[in-house]
Amino acid sequence: MPILIDVNEIRQILPHRYPFLLVDRIVELSEDRIVGIKNVTANEPFFQGHFPDFPVMPGVLIVEAMAQTAGVHVLRTVEDRTTMNVFLVSVDAARFRRPVVPGDQLRMEMTVIKRKGTVAKMAGKALVDGVVVAEAEVMCKLERKPGFESPAQ
Repeated sequence: MPILIDVNEIRQILPHRYPFLLVDRIVELSEDRIVGIKNVTANEPFFQGHFPDFPVMPGVLIVEAMAQTAGVHVLRTVEDRTTMNVFLVSVDAARFRRPVVPGDQLRMEMTVIKRKGTVAKMAGKALVDGVVVAEAEVMCKLERKPGFESPAQ
């Protein structure tokens, strides 16, 4: 699985940092699809309190990993990413199929449903070993960072 965008480049695209950066690499990228990878390790801080005797990755963080993957897709088209943020504005049809545990490799496959202006809606699924563990539709919106607003006309 070739790496198209590594974690260092992802850090240049997304504003997220440890412990909230949940995408390790991008392995597939096209105009209407992106695939991200998250290696789930026992060292993740959420495992200390989320069922410590049977550590399970919280579903909300799986959806966040999917949204961050979508965010990379949206932000990669922006010429000057330093002036823009991408925000998650909605989550629909989220379903969780099975637990994600330490040692799993989460594969987030996101496909564009609709893109208009600064808003993109994407459908996605998260898989472990080819088995769907979660799915959701996410909507992301680009917004200018404070201080980078366009001058009034």
